[in-house]
Amino acid sequence: MSLSKEDAARAYWKENLRLMLILLTIWFVVSFGAGILFVDLLNHIQFFGFPLGFWFAQQGSIYGFLLLILVYVLRMNTLDRKYDLHEE
Repeated sequence: MSLSKEDAARAYWKENLRLMLILLTIWFVVSFGAGILFVDLLNHIQFFGFPLGFWFAQQGSIYGFLLLILVYVLRMNTLDRKYDLHEE
């Protein structure tokens, strides 16, 4: 039994929103949490010669954001294929 076009669109959007909420939560924890809230705790750990909290505030959150973009692109490509919305 296949889904109607409207049901498929609703399911696609629901999965898309779920993925975005998960990735935004991870982004918040990495950028705000590690770079601001937990910076004093993380600064006791050295990473490439810098305190880890400082590194997250300056570089780590950017790398984390780029990784989240990559994850989003790959997961959305999978989701597009699942609902037959992919480009050839």
